[in-house]
Amino acid sequence: MVLLRELGAVDIPHPGGTLLAHLQRVQGRLAEWGARPDLRLAGLCHAFYGTDGFPTALLPVDRRAELVQVIGVEAEAIVYRYAACDRKATYPTLAEADGAFRDRFTGRAHLPELQLRRDFAELSAANELDIASIDPAFVEKWGAQLRALFTRFRPLLSQPAWSACESELSS
Repeated sequence: MVLLRELGAVDIPHPGGTLLAHLQRVQGRLAEWGARPDLRLAGLCHAFYGTDGFPTALLPVDRRAELVQVIGVEAEAIVYRYAACDRKATYPTLAEADGAFRDRFTGRAHLPELQLRRDFAELSAANELDIASIDPAFVEKWGAQLRALFTRFRPLLSQPAWSACESELSS
């Protein structure tokens, strides 16, 4: 995507090379799992606003309209939710029907609809498994926590995503 290159994703270091390379791998993984086009686009753009785990942003959130013009409303909404997630507050109950999603940009919590929770879980798995696949030290340090997280997320994950979690994060 031209916008990713224009905003410098090709020059930002990230495990496994550059941020752009990581984003492309996440998009590819989602495609392998059969994700719909909007989720694959969100995978390619998931770090546009930074994340709770990767603070480098390509665009500030007050410029969301620019990304909407390029990838569309639905894909951008997934990107925003992924970036906005306060992981410490959200992860423990995301798979529960009444689990609140806390927005780290606004501080507000809300109950996301099932599709948004599924998209978030699937994108989270693709993101973390990409890093795990290229960095054995990451798996050694975080593997047990990721296994526990994705086990909690299991009701939200597609079968291909869950199978990848099981095989790539096995003890």
